[in-house]
Amino acid sequence: MIKLPLLALFAALSLAAPHLHAKTFKWASAGEISTWDIHSQNNALQNGLHAAVYESLVYYNSRSFKIEPMLATSWNLIGPSQLRLNLRKGVKFHDGSDFTADDAVFSLNRAMAKTSNFTPYVTGFDRIVKVDAHTIDIFTKGPNPVLLNQMTELRMMSKAWAEKNNSVEPKDLRNVSQETFANRNAMGTGPFMLRQWVPDQRMVFARHANWWGKMEGNVTEIVYTPIKSEATRIAALLSGEVDLVLDPNPADLPRLRSNANLKVIDGVENRTIFLGMDQFRPELAGSNIKGKNPLKEVKVRRALYQAIDINTIQRVTMRGLSQPTGALVSPQVAGWSEGVHQRLPYSVDEAKKLLAEAGYADGFEVDFACPNNRYINDEEICQAITAMWAKVGVRAKLRTLPLATYFPMIQRFEASIYMLGWGVPTFDSLYSLQSLTRSVGTGGDGNYNLGRYSNTRMDYIVDRIKTETDEPVRRRLSTEGLQLQNDTVAHIPLHNQVIPWAMKKAIDVVHRADNRIDWRLVQIN
Repeated sequence: MIKLPLLALFAALSLAAPHLHAKTFKWASAGEISTWDIHSQNNALQNGLHAAVYESLVYYNSRSFKIEPMLATSWNLIGPSQLRLNLRKGVKFHDGSDFTADDAVFSLNRAMAKTSNFTPYVTGFDRIVKVDAHTIDIFTKGPNPVLLNQMTELRMMSKAWAEKNNSVEPKDLRNVSQETFANRNAMGTGPFMLRQWVPDQRMVFARHANWWGKMEGNVTEIVYTPIKSEATRIAALLSGEVDLVLDPNPADLPRLRSNANLKVIDGVENRTIFLGMDQFRPELAGSNIKGKNPLKEVKVRRALYQAIDINTIQRVTMRGLSQPTGALVSPQVAGWSEGVHQRLPYSVDEAKKLLAEAGYADGFEVDFACPNNRYINDEEICQAITAMWAKVGVRAKLRTLPLATYFPMIQRFEASIYMLGWGVPTFDSLYSLQSLTRSVGTGGDGNYNLGRYSNTRMDYIVDRIKTETDEPVRRRLSTEGLQLQNDTVAHIPLHNQVIPWAMKKAIDVVHRADNRIDWRLVQIN
C-alpha cells in the first residue's frame, strides 16, 4: 500500500531532477542585435549570439584558438582548389529534422547571396557540391590558404525550414521595410534554442536536449538583456540581477575589482577601432564646402589623424584600457608588424599646416557619425575627437545612434566620417584589407569599404593575397597592404580594444580574443 506511492514519488522526482538543477545565466551588454538572419548582418555581438543557436562546420577552440570539428568531423584537400568535408551524422535541428549535406550546400550558397554580409567568408568560393548525404566538396577559384578560418563564421541553416518560411535569401538590412521569417525567428542545430526575443528588452535561450555535443558547462537557460546605460548595467551586476557584464565602463573597474563578490577578467581583443571617411562623393552632404569633397585630399585625412591626441583618449576616456595603434589590425593578426603599428605623431600645428596646404586654412564643417552602444566608450571617444578637431578648425557635427540603426545607416553610405570597430575572425589581414580597403566590387571586395576608398596597388595586393600560398610572400604582401593603408590614410586607426568582463565570483567563463562567450563552457558554481 505504501510502496506504490513511494515509487511513484521517486519516479516523479527523477524526472524533475534536471529542472531542480537548472542554471540560468543572465548577462548584459550595451548593444542589441538587428536580426536573427545568420547571413544578413556581420558584427561580432550578433555572431556570438547566433553561435548559441546556429553552428558552423568548423570552429575555434576557445582555449587554444585552433580550428576544431563542429558539424564537419574531418576534411581533406582533394586538390589545390577542392576541399572535401565529412559531415557529422546524427545531428538534429531544433525541430527534430536531420542535418545533411543538402543543408550545408544551401547554407554556404546562401552566404554567397547578393544580400549577404558574409561574403568575406566565402572569398574565392566557386561552387559547393553534394557528394553524398554527409559529404560535400567546396571548389574554390584558386588555392585559399585561409579557407578553414573563413568557415568558422559560416553557420548552418535548415534548407527545408528556410524554404517553408520564405527565407531562402538573406534579409537585406539596407531595406528597412523588408521583413522575413528568418529575421525574427531562429532554428539551428546548436546547444541552445531561441525561446523568446523582445527587441531592446530581453532574449531567452533554452538548452537543446537533443544536441549532439558534450556540454562542459552547467547552464540550461540564458537570458540576455541589452542595457544601453553604463550605470544601469553596473547596478544590475551589483544587485545580482545579472551574472556578467560584457562591457563595463572602464571608470567602474576599480570598484568592481575591489568587490569581494565580483571578479573582472581582462584580455586584448583582436578588434581595432578606427574612423572611415567618405572619399567618393564629389561633395559632402551637410558641409559648408560646396562643389568639392575635402576628404578626398590625403593631406586633409592626415590632418584629421594628427589632430587626434590618442594618448589623452587612452588615459582619460579609456582609463588605460586601449592599445593606441597606427595599424588597421591588432598584433594577433597575420601581416601586422611594429612598423605598421607606429602612429603618425599628434600635432595641432602640423594638422593646421596640412589643412592650409590643402586649401582649408579656415577648416570646414563635416558630418560625423558614431554608435553609442557598440564599442567601449564609443560615444565618449567621438565627443573627445570632435573637441580635438575643433582646435584645428574642423567643425564636426556629431550624431550618435544605437547599434541596430547605426550599421544599416553607414552601409547606405549616409555618413561622411564614421566610427567602426573591426575584429578579424580569420586572424589574417586579408579579412580586413579585402573588406575595408579593396575597391568596392563583388564576392566580399570592399563590402565594408564605406568611404569607397580606391587604390589600384591595394587592389592588386588584396587579389594576390587571396590565393598566395607561399607564407613568407603572403605575409610580406599583407604587411605592404597595411602600410599602404597607412601611407594613404585610407582610414584613421585609433586603438585596439582591451576587453574587461565583470561577473559574479561564481561564474566561470573562458575569455576569448573575439570578445565572444562560448556557451558550452559557462559554469555557475
